[in-house]
Amino acid sequence: MNLLMNMFNLRMGWTSCIIWFLYVSVSECWPLPDSEPVMYGEVQSPQYPQPYPPNLLKQWDLSVPEGYQIGLTFTHLDIEASAGCYYDALTVLYDDKVLGKFCGHENSADGHHPGYQPILSPGNRLTLVLQTDDNNPERHQNVGFSAQYQAIDIDECSGPVPGDGSGPLCSQICLNTLGSYLCSCHHGYELRSDQRTCVLSCHGGIFDELEGHLSSPGYPHPAPHAVSCQYVISVELGFTVSLNFTDKFQIESMDTQQGPSCLYHWLEMTIPNSQPVKLCGGESPGLITTNSNIVRLDYHTDNEGQSSGWSLDYSTHRVKCPFPGTITKGRVTPVLSEYFYRDYIFVRCDQGYKLMMDDQEIESFSAMCQNNGQWHLPLPECRIIDCGEPEPLLNGGVTFLSGFQNQYRSVVQYHCNEPFYSLLGGINVSFTCEADRRWRSNHDVVVSPTCIPVCGQPTKLISAYQRIIGGSEAPVDTIPWQVLLSVDGRRGGGMVIGDRWVMTAAHNLIYNGIKASNETVRIFMGLNDIEKHKDSAVYADSIHMHPQYNNPSDVDYNNDIALIKLPNQITFNSSVMPICLPAEGATYVTGMMGLVSGFGRTENSRFLTNKLKYVQLPVVSQQTCIDSINFLKRTRNHVPSVSSNMFCAGVPEGGKDSCQGDSGGPFALEDNGQFWVAGIVSWGVDCGKPGKYGVYTRVANYLDWIKKTMQEN
Repeated sequence: MNLLMNMFNLRMGWTSCIIWFLYVSVSECWPLPDSEPVMYGEVQSPQYPQPYPPNLLKQWDLSVPEGYQIGLTFTHLDIEASAGCYYDALTVLYDDKVLGKFCGHENSADGHHPGYQPILSPGNRLTLVLQTDDNNPERHQNVGFSAQYQAIDIDECSGPVPGDGSGPLCSQICLNTLGSYLCSCHHGYELRSDQRTCVLSCHGGIFDELEGHLSSPGYPHPAPHAVSCQYVISVELGFTVSLNFTDKFQIESMDTQQGPSCLYHWLEMTIPNSQPVKLCGGESPGLITTNSNIVRLDYHTDNEGQSSGWSLDYSTHRVKCPFPGTITKGRVTPVLSEYFYRDYIFVRCDQGYKLMMDDQEIESFSAMCQNNGQWHLPLPECRIIDCGEPEPLLNGGVTFLSGFQNQYRSVVQYHCNEPFYSLLGGINVSFTCEADRRWRSNHDVVVSPTCIPVCGQPTKLISAYQRIIGGSEAPVDTIPWQVLLSVDGRRGGGMVIGDRWVMTAAHNLIYNGIKASNETVRIFMGLNDIEKHKDSAVYADSIHMHPQYNNPSDVDYNNDIALIKLPNQITFNSSVMPICLPAEGATYVTGMMGLVSGFGRTENSRFLTNKLKYVQLPVVSQQTCIDSINFLKRTRNHVPSVSSNMFCAGVPEGGKDSCQGDSGGPFALEDNGQFWVAGIVSWGVDCGKPGKYGVYTRVANYLDWIKKTMQEN
């Protein structure tokens, strides 16, 4: 009662009436009835799972049979939380020792929750005390506790040595049993009558522990006559046995000039693959290193004489392995002065090198010192890693700046096939072979290089412009974007604007209101002479007419523009190169000289030319262009109109113009040595006549449509 009262913390300001009620509660703590201890059970707070009452002090005394301890596990605990469990608390005790004081619940900030691991009692008893006060703001929420307990066998064998000086429970082997324990002895020993200690048996035995003690029967006193004992020390392979005889050693012998002779009494030591050695006399052999894992000792005395006998401690040492050596571009760990049986070594390669064994790469390497004193695996090699061939660059190549055969730390740089391609962004990026076997860029932004076509920069320039009608032939490679179209046998022009795109006039691809099929459109590129390249045609993959082109009667050439997609990418060279598209906001200044080219009709000829011709024509003001067409309309029928999507080029005196067969070809302007397509040969009235001009599609008006079509197809 005093213990419970001392444990119960009263709040300041309690009245005597409350203390009286507390006394009544204590008087209701009935001890459990005397009966056989149970092996398990359940304990719950009053009224559980309903909230527990206030002003409560209740005690439970739990017990299980002797030789067991109690494992108490809380399945639920919900007691008013407070710092140090000051107000309400469940206290767990073993005799007078407090094992824990608990309150709160699993997730409460205050209090102390026991968790769900068992609380183990030191012995077979346990006491629980629940105390509550009368001021519980959560009395309708705190439901108390529920716990299970069970008897758990005590492992006497793992307990500490008793402090009374009696020594361990068992001198050699302790076997735990339910509620108790048993002692046993190693082979070659016998259990004494005290059922705790062991004595050497002279009936022979095998000792397989890694260390031990042996002595002759009755040592240090003489053994009975005619003793014949055998002891075999046999430990696992990988260990060698050493015998350390004590100083007190006395086995009867005969003195001779060669030393003591073991005629009648002896201790014979036999090691496999060695001659037996007999020991006798009065001088201890001291320490004997056998270098074997098996030693047999035969002790023999006859019916006469007296020998006090011998005593020894044997120990074992692990077999030694040779030093593993070193490895180039790697390291062996751990670094020890000596390596023994069961020691492991590991090999790590330096950064940028890989482990190789038998010409096969391995992820890791370890070797163990075996019981025969040899490593179970030879050391591997560390070979430099390689990243493999760098990713090929379309229309470019790679150059090694340093290193060899794509090995670690090799550095390469990509380049494009100039002057036809250039690096995107214009940045020369180098890549290094890293330890993760990847080529990594030295530039944070560039992930992989890309070669983009160079446009409008032919490798050869025309020295003097001539005219198409009656003009001179274009030198080879001077107009590399020029395309010849053959659509159902009708000739037209076009120009390369991308590695899979050709631009032309829409009217080239429609005849009698019917759009040409892909297989009827043949495209010739890189031509200067048609006769030499009759068999170099490429067929269209897809045809994209401007959606607003509508010219059924050949009098409305507005939106006269079309794109042809090629089946395969073009590799550009001196003969085939794209012309640049207009820049955003490009202007057409009156008088600017443009280059017009094609395979159309020449002056005074009804025949188309097989040679690529060119002419230099100036841009005509838009009003002059409109006036010339309006003048023609007064004298002729079916003359088309000029729209803001068109412009004119030519000279008022005539003689220079594009003509039939040139339709779809380029009108190119030059800006800082780079040609860009300003117009597409569209239509005109009477080629090269005075006062008449060729009309061209104004390409700058169609930039958005061109880019959208190319991106979406």
